[in-house]
Amino acid sequence: MREPHLGFWGSFLVLLLLFPLYAPVQSQSGPDGVAMEALRKSIGPNSLGWSGSDYCKWSKVSCKNDNKVFKIQIGNQKLTGSLPTELQKLAYLQQLEVQSNELTGPFPSLSGLTSLQVLIAHNNNFSSFPPDFFVGLTNLYSIDIDYNPFSAWQIPGTITNATVLKHFSATSANITAALSLRDNKFTGVVPASLVNLNSLTAVNLTNNMLQGPMPKFGDGVKVDITGLNSFCNDKPGSDCDPRVNILLSIVKDMGYPTTFAENWKKNDPCDNWKGITCNGRNVTVINFPNLGLAGTISSNFSLLTSLRTLRLDSNHLTGTIPKELTQLPDLQEIDLRNNQLYGKIPAFKSNVIVKTEGNPDIGKDHISPNTPPGPNPTPGPPSDGAGKKSRTAVVVGAVIGSVGGLVVLGFVAFCLLKRKHKHSSGRVQSPNTLVIHPRHSGDQDAVKVTVASSRVNGGGNEYYNSPTSSGPNDIHVVEAGNMVISIQVLRNVTNNFSEDNILGKGGFGTVYKGELHDGTKIAVKRMESGVVAGKGLNEFKSEIAVLTKVRHRHLVGLLGYCLDGNERLLVYEYMPQGTLSQHLFNWKEDGLKPLEWTRRLTIALDVARGVEYLHGLANQTFIHRDLKPSNILLGDDMRAKVSDFGLVRLAPEGKASIETRLAGTFGYLAPEYAATGRMTLKVDVYSFGVILMELITGRKAIDESQPEESLHLVTWFRRMLINKDALRKAIDPTIDISEETLSSISTVAELAGHCTARESYQRPDMGHAVNVLSSLVEHWKPSEPEDYDDMYGIDLEMTLPQALKKWQAFEGNSNLDESSSSSSFFASGDNTQTSIPTRPSGFADSFTSADGR
Repeated sequence: MREPHLGFWGSFLVLLLLFPLYAPVQSQSGPDGVAMEALRKSIGPNSLGWSGSDYCKWSKVSCKNDNKVFKIQIGNQKLTGSLPTELQKLAYLQQLEVQSNELTGPFPSLSGLTSLQVLIAHNNNFSSFPPDFFVGLTNLYSIDIDYNPFSAWQIPGTITNATVLKHFSATSANITAALSLRDNKFTGVVPASLVNLNSLTAVNLTNNMLQGPMPKFGDGVKVDITGLNSFCNDKPGSDCDPRVNILLSIVKDMGYPTTFAENWKKNDPCDNWKGITCNGRNVTVINFPNLGLAGTISSNFSLLTSLRTLRLDSNHLTGTIPKELTQLPDLQEIDLRNNQLYGKIPAFKSNVIVKTEGNPDIGKDHISPNTPPGPNPTPGPPSDGAGKKSRTAVVVGAVIGSVGGLVVLGFVAFCLLKRKHKHSSGRVQSPNTLVIHPRHSGDQDAVKVTVASSRVNGGGNEYYNSPTSSGPNDIHVVEAGNMVISIQVLRNVTNNFSEDNILGKGGFGTVYKGELHDGTKIAVKRMESGVVAGKGLNEFKSEIAVLTKVRHRHLVGLLGYCLDGNERLLVYEYMPQGTLSQHLFNWKEDGLKPLEWTRRLTIALDVARGVEYLHGLANQTFIHRDLKPSNILLGDDMRAKVSDFGLVRLAPEGKASIETRLAGTFGYLAPEYAATGRMTLKVDVYSFGVILMELITGRKAIDESQPEESLHLVTWFRRMLINKDALRKAIDPTIDISEETLSSISTVAELAGHCTARESYQRPDMGHAVNVLSSLVEHWKPSEPEDYDDMYGIDLEMTLPQALKKWQAFEGNSNLDESSSSSSFFASGDNTQTSIPTRPSGFADSFTSADGR
């Protein structure tokens, strides 16, 4: 009997009915399904609650309509296991985030994933990095693999495949190689910090646009600096003509524009240099109009003593007009029209023609609220195909060095040059700049090499929207100049500034806790509407101005800011352990444990290093003016960072300044500052000395619960330093005192006494405080297994800061002798009384002269 036959239409009907069931099965068993199932198994089936075969419904996984995975965001999930090699099958993957987990094993090759744009994998335990990683990654924009214990590896030459790579961070990732920075467009002078690197074995700066003296590296360094560079002479180590040095220092403040690097050749600025006119060998005219210059006007123009005419009109210059220009004896005309300058116009001689039209904020003390600080925004990740328009430039940076036979870890940030585009605004694109940060004893990295786009007021981290973003929360942090964050993003991450998210309140607003899409926690300081103008706005701008210029492991990091109508917000890294003040004075109320002496000592050193950096290791010198325990924040590891830079001021070089607006906190003000407004770096040293006393005693700078004679901590503490028994009684009773501990505390107490000396010249510099404290931490043997030695090993080859020598000269040898050390600050009839006032009744803790002077 013939079997029933469905025929064409019957077969078609069956297929039509079965297709909805068949299609999903087919999709799950395809390459993406295989890869995702392998990932689920390798990190533990139950780690993320991933169940079922439809991986597109799994949490933290995003798919396109055709079940193609384009985003995996599983960072900060405490995951273990490893990443499978099958990830290479995810052909449409654009974004992979696995940071801050406990993943191990080799990092898998992702070669050939042409869609991949962002990889974030820092803070894991990956054992190796694939040599073919960059092959075919033509759209890779950002990669972050910091803090992974990779076996020693070199950045492969295939990095040139990543033609749109903008950010590559590999801090403490065991990269080994020579430093090759050839074939770029680096401008400016080779920094001395690079030349002086003891660990450097080879450097290649061929075919750049470098100027100034040809650097002279050490005898053991293999050097290649031939090609297109424009050094002033051909002999390494030979200095340039003084006029060349002055002009290069001037354009440094403008970011070393390419237009000058291309034109200024050899060692005679009077030999047809662009914009320079001479009379004999003297520069008499500088003509830089309409060149798209950014940055600030350098005070070094005043060193060109024969200068008659200075034209800087129709550029993008910011900042104030340096008063040093008024000292030019032959100056006849200065044209600064159509820039973005602000501040008072200095008093030039009556015969000098000064043109400042077209600067909206000239004559004002500050820039207007509608002119946000910082540079123009930079673009986000490129769209598909953008790599075709990019100029591939080989930038391979790493540093070889050894300590005890081990290769030192280094930080490398990469920036591949794009082809220059002309903008209708006429603004000159800033060239790439090379910044070398040498190691100091507090830095766990041997050297930091940063290659990034030059932005005069830039720095800090940039938030950008991913091209695959589904909403305003999809933001990432990259090294760049722009730091503006939208108000909507901040509303989202703080639950619309919910009271449940409040971390604390201060004189200028409320701080909220927020959480980004990848689990990263942030702190958002929102200025109260009542202080948007006046001093509050000035402090807002001051904080941005400082934190976009300085970065240090012991200064709290500014991630971004927002100006939206009356909203003024600052976004910081989140410090989960709160303030030092909480741990010293409110530990019982907050359910905390009292700090052990080892912790206090390490915190003191952290703070000293941060302030030392502000005082002299940054590119400029800053005075904090409001150091106190509530402005010292602690991370999960109880390491400290200095915060709250709203009162920071740029320190005048070589002299003090007189502040007519007194600012700070009662109990921490240096006597000369409180009485006369005289401000030097030593006002911070005094405040730091008070903090040391608080760490030793557990008492506040001004404690109104104490009798009148011991109300003021400094006065009382100095009396306690008369003898060892009195000092022992002054120590915080929560500290377990052994002979070793007492010896350490005595040394810190002596330092505190020096720091709070009545006369500013008798106080040490912060470099000396770092030296004293680091030696204590270095030799301390803590009861807990904390890795203090590794973190704060003393670099015996490091010279003390020049400022320390000045202090020693002031103090004389007698103060450095043990036999007479007590006489320098221990109590005497006059010395126990300071001229600093205690807080008057009715005054707030923090204040400015607008409040109470």
